[in-house]
Amino acid sequence: MLKPTDFFDLSDPETAVFFDGCNFVWEALRQIAAHVARLVGESQRIEGEVTPGAHIGDRPIVIEAGARIEPGAYVHGPAYIGAGAVVRHGAFVRENVILLAGSVLGHASEAKNSLFLPGARAPHFNYVGDSILGHRVNLGAGTKLSNLGILSEKDARTGKRPSIQIVVDGQMFDTGLTKLGAILGDDVQTGCNSALNPGCLVGRNTLVYANASLRKGYHPPHSIIKLRQTIRRVEKGRR
Repeated sequence: MLKPTDFFDLSDPETAVFFDGCNFVWEALRQIAAHVARLVGESQRIEGEVTPGAHIGDRPIVIEAGARIEPGAYVHGPAYIGAGAVVRHGAFVRENVILLAGSVLGHASEAKNSLFLPGARAPHFNYVGDSILGHRVNLGAGTKLSNLGILSEKDARTGKRPSIQIVVDGQMFDTGLTKLGAILGDDVQTGCNSALNPGCLVGRNTLVYANASLRKGYHPPHSIIKLRQTIRRVEKGRR
């Protein structure tokens, strides 16, 4: 239920490598920085299109042939941007981001310590922090993948935050991660302005309705997660 293969098609060795040695799917987040270093090294290689007005930082960055960085985008890095990936106008690629083939980080969107599997899209006004997006995932406009609990204060003595814990079928799992956004299985879609709270694990082919605030924990595959509102119409001048 919580293995990487429960969330993603890992038949391609170039994708499976990101989950080597992981018993639980969230463990792959600890390895992203190492994989960026493996793919990028200590220098820059820019073979894709960097359009006028885009900014590339001085950290190690690879932009493969066929990738495109649009005007107003800022790639801070370290980062790996694969063939056919697009970083659109106004996007911010922070440290330790991997955008695999055909993925998109769109207008006014930000990613940090995250892995986009092939075809994953965060195309409009999205925040993707400490998260993994599966094949063909699509985030609706304004979707936020929050990575830090609002009550996650640092311990006064140790200076450390508590790790995120998840309860699945009555069993508690300590992820060991102080920051954990969302892990979205292949073909997950979210509606506009949905908010996924820290520690959301969403199974394959699941739909999250617009404006939903999804609680942390495991959400099974092939589901529709609905938000129902009561809308009332009154005539002007009346309550």
